[in-house]
Amino acid sequence: MATPMTSKKQTSFQMSDLRGLAQLGVDATLGVTSVVEQLHGTISRRARPLGAPDTAATRGITGLVYGSIRGVARAISGGVGLGLSTVERLMPGQAADSARRHAVLAALNGVYGDHLAASGNPLATDMALYHNGERLPLTPAAVAKVRPAGGGRLLLLVHGLCMNDQQWHRRGHHHGLHLARQHGYTVLSLRYNSGLPVARNGLLLAELLARLDEIWSAEELAVVGHSMGGLVARAAISVAEQQSLAWRTHLTGLVCLGTPHLGAALERGGHWIDTLLDLSPYAAPFARLGKARSAGITDLRHGHLRADGATEQVPLPKGVPVYAVAATRADARSDDGVHPHTSNTHAVSPMHSLPGDGLVSVASAWGEHSEPDRDLALPAAHKRLLTAANHWDLLSRGEVATWLVEWLAPRR
Repeated sequence: MATPMTSKKQTSFQMSDLRGLAQLGVDATLGVTSVVEQLHGTISRRARPLGAPDTAATRGITGLVYGSIRGVARAISGGVGLGLSTVERLMPGQAADSARRHAVLAALNGVYGDHLAASGNPLATDMALYHNGERLPLTPAAVAKVRPAGGGRLLLLVHGLCMNDQQWHRRGHHHGLHLARQHGYTVLSLRYNSGLPVARNGLLLAELLARLDEIWSAEELAVVGHSMGGLVARAAISVAEQQSLAWRTHLTGLVCLGTPHLGAALERGGHWIDTLLDLSPYAAPFARLGKARSAGITDLRHGHLRADGATEQVPLPKGVPVYAVAATRADARSDDGVHPHTSNTHAVSPMHSLPGDGLVSVASAWGEHSEPDRDLALPAAHKRLLTAANHWDLLSRGEVATWLVEWLAPRR
């Protein structure tokens, strides 16, 4: 498996990365130019302080200036891109990969991934499965090297927003390797563009597992998703049920670690800021900068899983045990002295007063809501609370490893 990142390692960028960064830089220049032009036009038209923003382009000499800036930026982009492409073809090999490089690319994809994919930027991450840190081609020969006789038990790890498959290894621990030792799982990790809509990633994952199932057909399939990864896994399972995909019949368990089933307050706060800025034509141009965040991030506002944008809760898979772990930065005992390792079965629990893990509230991670149609109705025995922990401690704490071993024991 991949080794933990250290601060002493240098980032090794490839030529395609530099070409992608140059393209992204030009896109940013064009975006900022549009913001400045909109603000310039608003000021010149002496718009009222409150009201709908005017997005009309400036005219005359002013419009010519802004058009020239865009033209020069595109010309530079074309020249730089052509030059780097030529150098890339002439180079005998690429720079070696590094954990830092993958971390940077994962963060960029989380924040701008939908734009990178739509613009054909080489920085965009393609969805793929990895085994022991190496990409697993979905060919019979490649799969045969890792597939146990009879199919065996398969564990799929799905990372969260702005992360990648290598980051399951944290502080000397790896949940997948631990489960492999305890229960004999073959561990595959998913790498994907977390800036795409959750529903889109769910569809891609469902199709990817369908291709894998044609070659592998594992006896059992368990899935562990961290943060957004739990939403992507749920979306994929929903697609598999709708399309009657064969791999759904092998699913034996789903564990969600810090997954915002009901959304993340941080993204809802960002949305409210955008809304307030839109109230004034003088502030609205700056709201465009905030709205540049990816579709994947905006889906976290309410935990959206559906491609049609509907807000109705997607039900949990029937006949498959689903487990949820929430984390809180609070100490081991709640204010009322109750040891908070399990929740009440009620939609409103005393544990909801705990501060959460810094990104996801306890109620959201447990899927608990006062409205029955939004509540996931998980049994109390299927929920755990990790105390004195942040969002990323879910990847390394021993308590979580113990719960995973308990929940994902072989069914036979």
